[in-house]
Amino acid sequence: MHTTHHTRAEPRRVSLGTRAILVVFALLTVLATNQLFVLARHTDLWFAWTIQPPLTAAFLGSGYAAGCVLVVLALRTRLWAEARAAILTIALFAALTLVATLLHLDRFHFASPGLVARFAAWFWLFIYVVVPVALLVLSARQQLGPGSDPEHQQPMPRWLGAVLALQGAVLLGVGIVLFVAPGTAATLWPWTLTPLTARMVAAWLIAFGFAAAVALLERDLERLRIDTVGYTVFGLLQLLALLVYGRSDVRWGTVAATCYLVFLCTVPLVGITGWWLVARGRPRSRS
Repeated sequence: MHTTHHTRAEPRRVSLGTRAILVVFALLTVLATNQLFVLARHTDLWFAWTIQPPLTAAFLGSGYAAGCVLVVLALRTRLWAEARAAILTIALFAALTLVATLLHLDRFHFASPGLVARFAAWFWLFIYVVVPVALLVLSARQQLGPGSDPEHQQPMPRWLGAVLALQGAVLLGVGIVLFVAPGTAATLWPWTLTPLTARMVAAWLIAFGFAAAVALLERDLERLRIDTVGYTVFGLLQLLALLVYGRSDVRWGTVAATCYLVFLCTVPLVGITGWWLVARGRPRSRS
């Protein structure tokens, strides 16, 4: 009599190639955070293109700070299933940023008399040609490679899924409209955006909306631990950007400004709640 033993395949692990590109992206996001958030008023001298008002630069810098958190935490995990959502979010953002860049090459400092600004423009173009392709190729190889995902450990509560679905729909909806028709920023967005900055802002909105959609598909809080931290950082820094740079630039009192502020306040709340649920459930799941 023969006994058949069913063994589950080894879980996929984050490859060395993926880790290498993440290290590069981590360094780049630190630099971008400094140039855009800290030096928001000086993008004409220190960045790839001039961004006005400074609040827009700070918005983008907040996104890069959140991206840096996603990358660093993805580097700390060994399992592809736990890093997948963060890496795919970054890959989508990078691809959209490349498209926005190619549509508005005339706005970049390629011929600036300032050496730093000119170098920043060419460096930006090089990075956003290389990084999206590298991340997409490595992600495909990881997902299609040998191994499997570990079993789900912490099911997502239905109420959290409903909140994420609503937030994701808003982020994706506004982001897609801004990216496809940047002129709609005059009514959709609470401060002035150019066609280029509208598409750059939209790239972050679509990326985080996509992250919310992935979260709904995964339905496992443990796999979304990294995204909850990045989402929290994004929301908190956006609020800080409003406090520091938004007093004179935001059209306060408009429907767009009110909706933006209310929605923004919910972002860190959802992120912190998700992180807390993960932390609370870990001992139980490990036992």
